Amino acid sequence: VQLQASGGGLVQAGGSLRLSCAASGRTRNIHTMGWFRQAPGKERDFVATINWSARITYYADSVKGRFTISRDGAKVAITLQMNNLKPDDTAVYYCATLRGGVDSYPGSDDYWGQGTQVTVSS
Repeated sequence: VQLQASGGGLVQAGGSLRLSCAASGRTRNIHTMGWFRQAPGKERDFVATINWSARITYYADSVKGRFTISRDGAKVAITLQMNNLKPDDTAVYYCATLRGGVDSYPGSDDYWGQGTQVTVSS
């Protein structure tokens, strides 16, 4: 399985960005994916996850009401709509598969995308 992320960039505080992540390869059993982010000098943290079969989404408290995760049509792909961005949202954003469920962290049998930089200026 390969994950390709795109959509990062530079935006002013209060602005919006949309990230996309598409999976290819052996994707038939993938039903849950998510976004994680890593700021310089910090751990890679959970942002949002989605199980499109169960219709469950899950968000970090810091992004609730501002970010929306969704599936991209019927594909094994997700998007992250980020509104009202803040300088604290600055990080490299990674997508990943989640075989353990929406409240899990990617494990050894999961896959990561290559990361896309999001920079929010004040």
